[in-house]
Amino acid sequence: MQWVSIVFWRCFALVFVALGFVGLLLPVMPTVPFLIAALWAASKGWPSLEAKLLSHPKYGPDIRAWRERRCIRRNAKWAATIMMAGGYIVLWFMKFPPTYLKIIVGIVLTTVAIWVWLRPEPQILPKTSGVADENPKS
Repeated sequence: MQWVSIVFWRCFALVFVALGFVGLLLPVMPTVPFLIAALWAASKGWPSLEAKLLSHPKYGPDIRAWRERRCIRRNAKWAATIMMAGGYIVLWFMKFPPTYLKIIVGIVLTTVAIWVWLRPEPQILPKTSGVADENPKS
């Protein structure tokens, strides 16, 4: 029965990877949150996918920062906020849904934006040159 669990988590991980891929193509849909969800699912039954996500050259640093310290980069916070605001503005120009649902969506988006901005930002460590002291004391 363990194989059923592994297949379930692998399918779940693939769904989130697919949604993350869609996020690459659609500017209003995020990528990294879906990859973080894929990482969570992969950690339950697909260690090789988990390792690939953590070592990805573009998305790996953001995923590792979230996993290790629950950090979100400032430019990602701005992007999320702008995308949520843009989507909400478009929603107001649509006939459907009714006004009360638009207000509920606004409250939810505002809550999410506040939550995102309350997350810590990754600390940037100063780079060392790796060169030994030029004037060693004799």
